[in-house]
Amino acid sequence: MDAELVDAVRRFNRTVTQRVGALNDAFLSRDRPLGQARLLWEIGPDGCDVRLLRSRLDLDSGHLSRLLRALENDGLAVVERSGTDGRVRTARLTDRGLVEREVLDLRSDEVAESILEPLSERQRTRLTTAMAEVERLLVASTVQIAACDPRHPNARSCLRAYFNELSRRFHSGFDPAQSISADDDELTLPAGVLLVATLHSEPVGCGALKFHGDAPAEIKRMWIAPAVRGLGLGRRLLAELEAHAAANRVRTLRLETNRALDEAIGLYRSAGYREVASFNEEAYADHWFEKHLTDRADPA
Repeated sequence: MDAELVDAVRRFNRTVTQRVGALNDAFLSRDRPLGQARLLWEIGPDGCDVRLLRSRLDLDSGHLSRLLRALENDGLAVVERSGTDGRVRTARLTDRGLVEREVLDLRSDEVAESILEPLSERQRTRLTTAMAEVERLLVASTVQIAACDPRHPNARSCLRAYFNELSRRFHSGFDPAQSISADDDELTLPAGVLLVATLHSEPVGCGALKFHGDAPAEIKRMWIAPAVRGLGLGRRLLAELEAHAAANRVRTLRLETNRALDEAIGLYRSAGYREVASFNEEAYADHWFEKHLTDRADPA
């Protein structure tokens, strides 16, 4: 990694943590550290499952338990077990906790205003635009991509969303039974592989390969959740699939797609896939693409 880039990130982190008051033991002058204040905000007025809090904040169970205990000791929150499933715990704010959250929101607004106030209108626009871009890139850097059993709940969630979107967008709808198969066994090594992208442990995308020995491999089930589109995740997922293909000695990749999927067609073309004559009988395909791979490193 370029040392200058690393230094730039560290310098940015130091400036932000100091400017927003994250270094103070009493964040926003409320006698509690930033971690507890952030947890109050995440629990929210409607409460939140502890599992979801852990994934949202990327906290280990022990640290989250200590933060929740501190809020409970201060009378700001309670943690309850679900009446239908004792394994599920939900954190809820007490009346005092709701009041404290409102105060924190007010103080946070004041900090934001103090940052913007000294700047000109043009500088404010530049700052907030840059912040939005930084936020998007930080979210993108948080996404993880890994091989996943197609029977896993995360894989099932992605595939259901993928089929539902195709049904909405295709002029004639979409029936998986009428499409070329990509069944669980076909997406499990050595026959194939399914990659799933997760953000804070929640599935947000998938893509798969079907291997055919020395013949070209197929890319299947490419899907990105609408909430994370525009972060470059589709290109990253495609590159991961190509790396897995190359690691399995695949030299040519093929795929087909429907004319309704404009963004997918643009992605494939920009990634070096060239349109070719139809090479299968896919009922929903309007475009067929192919790419010859160069030697690449093992994705591991």
